[in-house]
Amino acid sequence: MSATQSRGERTRETITAAAQELLIEHGYAGTTMRAVAERAGVSLGNAYYYFDSKDALVQSFYERLQHRHAELTRVAIADEADFTTRLHTTLIGWLDLATELHPFLRSFFRVASDPDSPLSPFSSDSTPAREQAYDLYRDVADNTDLKLAARLSERLPELLWLVHMGVVLFWVHDSTPDQQRTRTLVDRLAPLLTKLLRLTRLPGVRQLSNEVIDLIDAVRR
Repeated sequence: MSATQSRGERTRETITAAAQELLIEHGYAGTTMRAVAERAGVSLGNAYYYFDSKDALVQSFYERLQHRHAELTRVAIADEADFTTRLHTTLIGWLDLATELHPFLRSFFRVASDPDSPLSPFSSDSTPAREQAYDLYRDVADNTDLKLAARLSERLPELLWLVHMGVVLFWVHDSTPDQQRTRTLVDRLAPLLTKLLRLTRLPGVRQLSNEVIDLIDAVRR
């Protein structure tokens, strides 16, 4: 990496970090590009050079959060072969990492839940963060004691990400201290999901799992 590229990456990271601070403090509606530029110590034009809109900044924030989650999770599960433990560690790790973001994400949910918003986790704009999540869940499932049919194994990262999104949705609406209900959900969900996945090795259940995958493929077209 050249000195210019390195300086550019540092500036981009500084702007993203400033945006995260302001989003937490003032929410999505209360955060402006001008305020982000001032917090980052760069000109407004420079901020727009790296991010052409506030939405692009939020996407960078998504990716930053996902990258950090993946980084911490891979270290935490490196020596663990039990799938249930790896899945539980991954989901709880996200909750731990996102704790301070709960007020912001709770207020931001209206924006992200709009299916037409580029900030929806299902949008094409969110593809980089989503692909990072798929890669992480592929690592979570690989080299474990969980043995599945080839087709389900191939699609498992996406299915686990959908489970993750369900947990996040529950967490966003969880008003208990430290979102304890969500943590209880994860404690019970991880072993239950492992049992359900193991059942797919039975012939009749395997066919059912194939039908579920067919259904997901059909509605995505």
